[in-house]
Amino acid sequence: MCALKNVALSTGRLQVLYDAVNGVPISYNLIGLIMFAQLTGTLIHKSTEYLIIDVGGVGYQVQVPLSTYYELGDEGTSVSLRIYTAVRQEAITLYGFLTEDEKTIFTRVIQVSGIGPKMGIGVLSGLSAGEFVDAVIRADVRRISGVPGIGKKTAERIILELKDKIKSLSISGDYKGLEAASSPLQEDVISALINLGYQKNRIEKAVAEIVREKKPERFDDLLRKALRKLSS
Repeated sequence: MCALKNVALSTGRLQVLYDAVNGVPISYNLIGLIMFAQLTGTLIHKSTEYLIIDVGGVGYQVQVPLSTYYELGDEGTSVSLRIYTAVRQEAITLYGFLTEDEKTIFTRVIQVSGIGPKMGIGVLSGLSAGEFVDAVIRADVRRISGVPGIGKKTAERIILELKDKIKSLSISGDYKGLEAASSPLQEDVISALINLGYQKNRIEKAVAEIVREKKPERFDDLLRKALRKLSS
């Protein structure tokens, strides 16, 4: 025996088929689902796990990569995010991005076999959109596999499946491929700052900016300048 129940959602209607004996859901059917493309409202909760954005009195929980998280203001400020809506039987999850470039990279990455939204968010938490595109085009397995959760084989698969597709993308940003080839000094400073708890793509951006302005020749000099920039 089965029982059919309808659950009203702000995004449509969820039809759930239950086992009438023990009340366990058997199947789900989403009816009239609205796919979000953008949310604009007030940031009422901010954490690295998720945001809550108040839009007209309704709070939407959104997961974002660190590349977006660090660019957002404090709680209470206005925010506007591009949204990717992931629909599964057990949940509807919203993923938010500050720029269209980030959303584009995310949608490309999750098309790679064996990669889901969680890893897609991880990629943009470790690399900017420009850095990712550059790494794929140059087949830089080392750089992509440096993202937590992505091993060498996964990095190779990402490059294999995306290299031709990603060449056609026009990704904005001031990242230049030559900057990816960090010197041993830069790598040592980046490693030291990661051990101090700083986020990797913020470190790499800060170090790259310092090197562009003036190339420090000593470890302590570059480390001191990077700490100053990261703390500003």
